[in-house]
Amino acid sequence: MDELNLLYEITQTLGYPGSLPRILQQVVQILAQSAGMRRGTITILNPDTSEIQIELAHGLTAEARRRGRYKLGEGITGRVVETGEPMVVPRVSQEPMFLNRTRSRGAKEKEELSFLCVPIKINNRTIGALSVDRLHKELDLDHDLRFLTIIASIIAQHVNSLMLIDREKDRLRDENLKLKGELQERYQVGNIIGSSGRMRQVYEMIHRVAKSNATILIRGESGTGKELVASAIHYNSLRADKPFIKVNLAALPETLVESELFGHEKGAFTGALQRKPGRFELAQGGTLFLDEIGDLSPNVQLKLLRVIQEREFTRLGGSATLKADVRLLAATHRDLEQLLKDGAFREDLYYRLNVFPIYLPPLRERQADIPLLAEHFLTKYAAEHHKSVQRLSAPTLDQLMQYPWPGNVRELENVIERAVLVCDEDTILSVHLPPSMQRQEPGSMGLGLTSQVEKLEKELITEALRQSRGNQSKAAQLLDTSLRILGYKIKQYGIEARQFRAA
Repeated sequence: MDELNLLYEITQTLGYPGSLPRILQQVVQILAQSAGMRRGTITILNPDTSEIQIELAHGLTAEARRRGRYKLGEGITGRVVETGEPMVVPRVSQEPMFLNRTRSRGAKEKEELSFLCVPIKINNRTIGALSVDRLHKELDLDHDLRFLTIIASIIAQHVNSLMLIDREKDRLRDENLKLKGELQERYQVGNIIGSSGRMRQVYEMIHRVAKSNATILIRGESGTGKELVASAIHYNSLRADKPFIKVNLAALPETLVESELFGHEKGAFTGALQRKPGRFELAQGGTLFLDEIGDLSPNVQLKLLRVIQEREFTRLGGSATLKADVRLLAATHRDLEQLLKDGAFREDLYYRLNVFPIYLPPLRERQADIPLLAEHFLTKYAAEHHKSVQRLSAPTLDQLMQYPWPGNVRELENVIERAVLVCDEDTILSVHLPPSMQRQEPGSMGLGLTSQVEKLEKELITEALRQSRGNQSKAAQLLDTSLRILGYKIKQYGIEARQFRAA
């Protein structure tokens, strides 16, 4: 094969998909089969140890490749890698620097062999060497050295391209990990717990609007966590280092709402003994969260509308106009649209507040979050009340999942706190849940004593089997009973112990 076709074949081989060692192995095979170059080897410099070792070879045994190790400057290969200059040994039998460390050349064969070694360079940095044996009688020093140098250069370019690709892959991998971290942070906003699809939509909306100054209306049933969402918006906003003032309008008497929001001057009304700043004033530069906005009286609704429109207000009983550099967040569990129809809520205020609505789903519509929330509250209240409770039994968790949760997350939190307080073991059982959550037989007012005991006994056995992964001996130890009694009870209650072995 002529050299042009040989270079073409090598270039084509380097362009094939596959691992680098396999491709380079094919290159040295081509040199052996088509160019008569025996024992082609590619050695690579380890920059950490400054040791040169054979990466791949053609015509060498595995043991010979393991022996092919050199220090920088050691032997012909070590000298080529150290200096970056090619070397030719016309007769290896007459060259003292030729170490024959692989022991692959017999004494008689060495008389007839020449050795060529050229550096593999990337950006003028020698990373290894390409070497071959040739029969001495076939050797054309300048020609063969030039040809081998060209091949080493092609190999170097290919290796460099792959290294660039690897670095790009590493960069993309790091960027991907960073993005995943950011997404994880995005889906864990503030103290909000939940990973369901409905909650991910809420997190996405929080991040979309947090950096703006848009007015937000947070809607959802009582106990869904509207205040947590408001906190997350503020602390992810550009006003995060400014005040975050919260007002529960439903908790204030109607006569005090205006004073609380806008403040009052001394003597503005009976009992106003001194000037008092309102919540708008206290929130200056930050965020004001008005909870239960649907409970505002028509008079206060009008004044609030003016503040939103004009961005200024006046204290009760005062004449000075104060600027309101405040971002407004509002929340309600009430049906504002129905209040509009009933004339109980101003339409113009509704549209001023409803710039960017965020709806929080009730807990019954995000059941996938119940285990996460339950575990979070268990950990929280076990530490707070110094209890050793560590887990929820499977039947207990099943009951939590089946319950409709009219009080939403707040009700779940209260249930778990109560269960932690009444539980004296390390596992919360269904008996620790409130009576209102206890399952009842259809058509009956409740379970008798025997049925209650059997139900509790079955749950204890089931939980012990789950913890012991179906090992009945360990389960008996956990329950402080004998293996014989446990086996009898398992049979009595029809419990399939084998199902827990893979749990």
